[in-house]
Amino acid sequence: MLNNLKQKAIGARAIPIPADLANVSEIERLVTELSAHTDHVDILFANAGASWGAPFEKQPEDAFSKVLNLNVKSIFYTVQKLQGMLRKRASVGNPSTVIINSSAAGVAVGTLGENGTHGYSVSKAAAVHLAKILAVELGPRAINTNAICPGFFPTKMSGGLIHLEGGLASQAARTPNGRLGQPADLAGLVVFLASPAASHINGAVIALDGGAHLGGGKL
Repeated sequence: MLNNLKQKAIGARAIPIPADLANVSEIERLVTELSAHTDHVDILFANAGASWGAPFEKQPEDAFSKVLNLNVKSIFYTVQKLQGMLRKRASVGNPSTVIINSSAAGVAVGTLGENGTHGYSVSKAAAVHLAKILAVELGPRAINTNAICPGFFPTKMSGGLIHLEGGLASQAARTPNGRLGQPADLAGLVVFLASPAASHINGAVIALDGGAHLGGGKL
């Protein structure tokens, strides 16, 4: 109830617009529908993603392509199509923000073996590099771009792989700080990067995995 009261007090509304971001035509429709509600975008959190697990010899081409299309291509074209709205109210002192949700698998090797996520790891590494490219391309236009790289968080998407790789306790034991990520960890980082306190952070790649990517274990 308190959150609802706060939202009403500041006039905030959540407006869902479903779209298949793997298709550029759907991204264009999303922008058109969004434009009916606002003429600007201050914060873009690129969070859509997919994965696929299989041994190296059994990775299917269609699954590999699906993962790359959603995890990489969709980010590029979503930012491209929203660039005008991101620039609308942006300035050197008050830039707009793009936050790309990559993965710790994009800065390390990721999961190999029977449950190998080869396409996912490649796509997340590409998302990290895309964040750097956009930081340089769009920084002069008062748009900051940063990438965050979460490790294992207990979610619907990661739950199956966590189970196959030994369970929650096993994954937590591979992390230097002895635990997996929680929603507040991710929320705190995103809020910070979207806030004025981060207005001079551009092109950063921030691991959010308790240091697991430094230990050489699976991610």
